[in-house]
Amino acid sequence: MRIGFLSDIHGNREALDACLAHGARTGIDRWVFLGDLVGYGADPQYVVDCVVRHMETGALALLGNHDQAVVDGLAEGMNEYARAAIEWTARQLDPAAAALIRSLPMSILEDDRLYVHSEAHSPKSWNYVTEILGAERSMNATEARVTLCGHVHRPQLYYMSRTKPPGYFLPQAGTGIPLIGRRKWLAVLGSVGQPRDRNPAAAYAILDTDRNEIAYQRTPYNVEKAAAKIHAAGLPQMLAARLFIGR
Repeated sequence: MRIGFLSDIHGNREALDACLAHGARTGIDRWVFLGDLVGYGADPQYVVDCVVRHMETGALALLGNHDQAVVDGLAEGMNEYARAAIEWTARQLDPAAAALIRSLPMSILEDDRLYVHSEAHSPKSWNYVTEILGAERSMNATEARVTLCGHVHRPQLYYMSRTKPPGYFLPQAGTGIPLIGRRKWLAVLGSVGQPRDRNPAAAYAILDTDRNEIAYQRTPYNVEKAAAKIHAAGLPQMLAARLFIGR
């Protein structure tokens, strides 16, 4: 099975559509949405509706911190731009979309894989995995051989074994990486709708369970259109500007 993983869509319709179309061309069997469906972007209702349609045919979806903030009205700790987007997004979602978000789980265990938005050690704390120590703590917190998460908006891949210290490398887009069975793995996805690794192209990943291989993907999308919608909605201009530079 080829599973497509999308994280941190953040209300960006154009980026989501580009990833879904790219995945369809490469033969995705099922999608998993790793949280933060909304926040920042100008099409939150469209994104939630799209996720619901895929869930009806077997897709899985998780709760992200921005999703939670939108439905619970809790944006403490977020910067002013994020708070403004949270408040605006809450006014755009219909009751069914808000109810769907409230129903999303924090994590899902499937076969030898754990899906979570932030990390496995304390999913509700929304910790960021940005270095080996945090990755090791996350991998030690689960029996799952492979953990897939988002939240950081930058692609990363960590691994560890019983006999060697944890390691890390930056995955190259489009290159399949064998997930060697004697290791534990933590795959941190990039962001679909708000990349922050200085690459504006939308990011997602494909896991081939038959080949035991993951491939990080990048696909360009209509950034100008997504940015123009942010401006038209009256959202902070910085949220549009950063799309062009991937920061």
